[in-house]
Amino acid sequence: MIQTFSQKIMDNVSTVLVGKAQVTELVLSALYAGGHVLLEDAPGTGKTMLARAISRSLGLDFKRVQFTPDLLPSDLTGVSMYLDHQFVFQPGPIFTQILLADEINRATPKTQSALLEAMAEHQVTESGKTHALPSPFHVLATQNPIEQEGTYRLPEAQLDRFLLKLSVGYPSAAEEQHMLEQLVAQHPIHTLPAVATPQELLQAQQAVRHIKINADLRHYLVQLVQATRQHPELQVGASPRASLALQSCAQAYAAIQGRSFVLPDDLKLLAPFALAHRVQVRLEARLRGIRALDVIADILSRTPVPVEA
Repeated sequence: MIQTFSQKIMDNVSTVLVGKAQVTELVLSALYAGGHVLLEDAPGTGKTMLARAISRSLGLDFKRVQFTPDLLPSDLTGVSMYLDHQFVFQPGPIFTQILLADEINRATPKTQSALLEAMAEHQVTESGKTHALPSPFHVLATQNPIEQEGTYRLPEAQLDRFLLKLSVGYPSAAEEQHMLEQLVAQHPIHTLPAVATPQELLQAQQAVRHIKINADLRHYLVQLVQATRQHPELQVGASPRASLALQSCAQAYAAIQGRSFVLPDDLKLLAPFALAHRVQVRLEARLRGIRALDVIADILSRTPVPVEA
């Protein structure tokens, strides 16, 4: 069921974004797992378009906020205003189903922190009152890794809230030519139809929780995460939240592939996207050109993979 449902969405998104099947599949895995996604890539690679296409395909309410240094927390969450002799809460753009936090690292840490409660608990507290966010609620954030002037590095606590960190990547020559042919008249995003409903997404989120992951695979998953805490090139390893993220995302990915169980290859595929942004490489290792992805690749190569007896 989920495989057919996912293929319908991916086919719809492919009319807007050519050659981005895997990244679309990974974003859907994160959404099915109930998580948030950080898209980091160069400008113009389709990060914003991917978020718009997926939200339209799923029929979700969508809002885009351009993060800037002068953006205040209340600009995001909302504010209470005095109207008709009483204070009335005016919801901000965060009250949506898909929030595109564009160039999230351009906002100040104070504004970035306004997202933490929303991402973790799906609620906003203002003037001592708690306001529930719509369901489903997901944050798709983007950031540019090249231009760092006027940006604020995302704190570790916030990075840990993102289920996956992905890169869209450049298209091949053939894909780019096909894209040009599609955009001669108008951009297809303006006429992209919804092929699913928010209720179907909620049903998919419930269904993926029943995907089986056996004890050997759970042991393998824990070994991978534990290895990040013991690796000599890492200053800080992945948190227990990383273990939960990797497990739930693997269940969702297996469902998209049409399986009722998780395979070791699912964990190996997803581990770099779920763990690399949650670890800190030591300074001396960074000076030698070692990246977090290199360390995760080393851990994957050294950790024995469980095999069926």
